Amino acid sequence: MWGGEYAVLNTGFRLHAERHAVSGQTVMLFDKDGAFTEIPGSSIAGFEPDELPPAGIGERIPENADRAAPSPRNAPALSSVVENAARTYGIHPALISSVIAAESGFNASAVSPKGALGLMQLMPSTAREFGVRNPQDAAQNVAGGTAYLKQLLERYAGFQNQLERTLAAYNAGPAKVDRYGGLPPYRETVDFVLRVSARLRRLAGTRTRN
Repeated sequence: MWGGEYAVLNTGFRLHAERHAVSGQTVMLFDKDGAFTEIPGSSIAGFEPDELPPAGIGERIPENADRAAPSPRNAPALSSVVENAARTYGIHPALISSVIAAESGFNASAVSPKGALGLMQLMPSTAREFGVRNPQDAAQNVAGGTAYLKQLLERYAGFQNQLERTLAAYNAGPAKVDRYGGLPPYRETVDFVLRVSARLRRLAGTRTRN
């Protein structure tokens, strides 16, 4: 069971966190890996303990999912697919692989209950927009998902929390991010942003030690 707590917002929404800390007028909500997201303290009505496991689209992604993920026998190595997309769209491969880890656990055959498909969990409409004919083809899916990430990064260029907005929009859609002026108060979206951010921090720490 995953404990922690909920931050109860004035709107009635609840955001899950392992713990929280207050810095001036800002509250930092931490996940289990130490990554955090910041929200205004004035938007929080209080905190409640959580005794239930976190809800999500599918099962929680294991930490070693990237090392144990299945792949078609004749498919190019996923690392090569990610590197190619990174070069094409000018995005760091760590961001691409972290989104893949959080979205599908590196499972090219993943299908969510909402109909999102493949490694980067593209909705059919998004796949069509970016020319992905077979969303369960690793190379096509990663190219389409990375193109979408690039579009979102450009959309939120100039914002101090550009990456947070980009990840939130990838998960919940740009309209929701624009409506709330940042991270929407949806548990699934907050968990997604925290998971991707935590993995990026771990990868950055590994590169620094090496």
